[in-house]
Amino acid sequence: MRSILAFYEMDVEYGGPENGGWYRDTGTFVRVLALHFDDRTAILAQRRANRLLDRLQQHRTPITSPAYVGGRFRAFTFSGLPPARFPAEPAR
Repeated sequence: MRSILAFYEMDVEYGGPENGGWYRDTGTFVRVLALHFDDRTAILAQRRANRLLDRLQQHRTPITSPAYVGGRFRAFTFSGLPPARFPAEPAR
C-alpha cells in the first residue's frame, strides 16, 4: 500500500474556560517529504524524521508554552492524501 510522509507545523488549540478548558494538538500541512510503497519503511522513515526534528528543535520554545509563536514541526504518515490541517473537524 502507498504511504505518504508529510511535514506539519504544530500548534495547540485552547477551548477556553467556557468550554471546559481543553487543549488539543493541531497541525498545518507544510510539504510532502516522501512516498513509500511499503508501510514498514514509511513508519521507519517517520520515526527517523521525528528523531532528527527532536534533536534540531530541542532549544525551541515548547508548543505548550504561552510564548510559543510557531516553528515546531513533526512528520506523519498517511495512507491517502495528507490533510491540510488536523484535526479536520472544528472544535466544539
